[in-house]
Amino acid sequence: MSAAKPGRLAAWRMAARLPTLPAAAAPVAVGTAVALRDDAFAAGPALAALFGALCLQVGANFANDVFDHERGADTPDRLGPPRASQLGLLTPSELKRGMWAAFGLATLAGLYLAWVGGWPVVAVGLASIAAAIIYTGGPWPIGYHALGDLFTFVFFGLAAVMGTFYVQAGTLTWFSFAAAVPVGAMVTMILVVNNLRDIATDARAGKTTLAVVLGERRTRWWFAALLALAAGVQAGAAGLGAVPWGAVSALATVGLAWPLLRRVLGETRGRELNPVLKATARFALLASLAWAAAIAAG
Repeated sequence: MSAAKPGRLAAWRMAARLPTLPAAAAPVAVGTAVALRDDAFAAGPALAALFGALCLQVGANFANDVFDHERGADTPDRLGPPRASQLGLLTPSELKRGMWAAFGLATLAGLYLAWVGGWPVVAVGLASIAAAIIYTGGPWPIGYHALGDLFTFVFFGLAAVMGTFYVQAGTLTWFSFAAAVPVGAMVTMILVVNNLRDIATDARAGKTTLAVVLGERRTRWWFAALLALAAGVQAGAAGLGAVPWGAVSALATVGLAWPLLRRVLGETRGRELNPVLKATARFALLASLAWAAAIAAG
C-alpha cells in the first residue's frame, strides 16, 4: 500500500487540480479578443492577466481542498476525484501555505496590472482573492449557501473577461460585458456538473449548493439553460452585427456541448459524471476560444 501512495509532487498536482485551469484561461482569451477587436491589445497586460488568473485558480483549489476537509464535506463516500487533504497526502497547514503562495504570485501579477490600470484593478484583485477564500472558508462560506453558481459566473466570467479587457484598453464597454456572459455561463456549467454529482453527499454533509436546493432534475435543466444562454448571446451578437462570426461560434458551442448535454439530461449520475466534469472543462475552454476567435475576426 505504501508503494502505491502518491509522491509529494503528485499530491500537489492533485491539490492544484490541473484540469480546472482551462476555466481560468478561457476568460482571458475572450477579454483579449475584445481588446483586439477594439485595437487595444497589449501583450504585457494580457500575459500578466493570464498568469494571475491561473494563480488565483490554483489558490482557490488549494483553499477548497483544505476547507472542505476541515468542514467534513470530503467524507470517505466522496464521489469526485480524491483530495490531497482527505487522503492525508498534505496537511492542512501545508495546503494553506500553498494557497497563500499562489495568491502571492497572483498579487505580483496584480501589482503590475495595478500600475497599468490603477485602483480598479486592486479592488477586483482583492475581491477575487477574498471570494476564493470564502467560497469554502470563513464563518459563512458562500459555496455552502447556494451562492457558488452566482460567484462563479461573476468572478470567472464577468470580472475575468472585463478585467482582462480593462487592463489592455483602460476602459470598459457594454460589448465587453456582453462578451463575458457566455464565458460566465460555460464556466458555471463546470460547477453544475460537479454539484449534480455530489447532491446526495453534499446534503448529508450540510453543504447546501444550488444543486441541493434545485434537486437533481432541475439541476440538469439548469445546465441546459446555461448552455442556451451562452449560445444565445453569441447568436444575438451575430444578429445585431456586433460579431459577424457569432453564429458560427454559437453553433460550435452547441456542437461541442451536445454529447455533454445528452449525458447530463440523461440518467448519468454519481461517479459516472467524473469524465463528464473533465469534458465540460475542456468544452468551456474550446467553446470560449471559438467565441474569442469570432470576436477577433470581427
